[in-house]
Parts: sequence; C-alpha cells; structure tokens
Amino acid sequence: MKTNKYVEGLQAKTAAELREELVAAKKELFNLRFQNATNQLDNTSRIKEVRKNIARIQTVITEKSR
Repeated sequence: MKTNKYVEGLQAKTAAELREELVAAKKELFNLRFQNATNQLDNTSRIKEVRKNIARIQTVITEKSR
C-alpha cells in the first residue's frame, strides 16, 4: 500500500521533477554506501529501499517518455 501511493505520487510529477528526484535518490544512495563502508550506517535496509525507489522513478520516467 505504501509503495502504491509513492508510485502514484511519482506519476503525478512532471518529467523535470522526476529527474530531480532521481538525482536526489542517487545522491542519497551514494551517501548510504559511503556510511556503510565506514561502519556508520545503522539501518542497512535503507540501501535496498533507496535502490528500489530509484528503479521506480526510472520506470515512471520511461512510461512518460512513451
């Protein structure tokens, strides 16, 4: 249910907003990986969640481009 609302929110955004969100998610993923490498990350499941969100954003971008 939570992911459905997230995807619906993504579909309501414009292509430019989606690209901005994609860049922000990739930056967050980089920071999480960096924290994980230096043993500062407490919640390692956040990495998986952010990766899936990136895939969702890219899917919506592809759908809008068609």
